[in-house]
Amino acid sequence: MEFDKVIHEPVRLRIMMILAGVEQADFNFLLTTLSLTRGNLSRHVEKLESAGYLKVKKSFNGKMPNTSYQLMQKGSKALAQYWENLDAVRQLGLS
Repeated sequence: MEFDKVIHEPVRLRIMMILAGVEQADFNFLLTTLSLTRGNLSRHVEKLESAGYLKVKKSFNGKMPNTSYQLMQKGSKALAQYWENLDAVRQLGLS
């Protein structure tokens, strides 16, 4: 069994876990929740987006730009598979 290298990176796993629990989250929420720099968060989000795991939505709140993220079905499935693989490894350790 092999772990998804895109999700296995700790920051990206945390992003996926947050998005799995909400309908969507904006950039500033993720930035403060994860205590990352803007550049660091942007880079991790780009990796997840290029894998098709999340959708980026750009809009405006008045004149202020707003970027939000939503977990896609492919991302939900990949995260579920990641947990299944992790559980399988845990079971091997318990045997």
